[in-house]
Amino acid sequence: MMNIKRNRKQFAVPLNSMSDVAFLLLIFIMLVSLINYRREVKIEYPEAETARKTSVQDNLEIWVDPAGSLYLDGVLSDIQNVENHIISAYQETPDTRIHIIADRNTPFEYVNRVLQMLQILQYRVVSFVVKDTR
Repeated sequence: MMNIKRNRKQFAVPLNSMSDVAFLLLIFIMLVSLINYRREVKIEYPEAETARKTSVQDNLEIWVDPAGSLYLDGVLSDIQNVENHIISAYQETPDTRIHIIADRNTPFEYVNRVLQMLQILQYRVVSFVVKDTR
């Protein structure tokens, strides 16, 4: 019988670079979580005694600033563009909720202009966004 020696090599996973990989993953996750996909207009919210929470998804946000400018999901728009967007959103998903977000100092005539447009469209799923005082 012939005696054969087998070379058994020990394989090991290098752990030196594991901390570097973990650190890079941590940085990546932190940067991705900082991205804000929602555009907002800086306003001072009016206060309400009672409020009900709604879901954030599948909503159209109409922002009204104190000068009467309209923003649709954070993008400056005119009343006709807002109306067209509401009509197309309603055709795609009829239960789309419209959030009207107005600054505390916005004259009611500007908010009323949006309400009249929604009334003509007979849109009934509308919420006013306010600051919860609790």
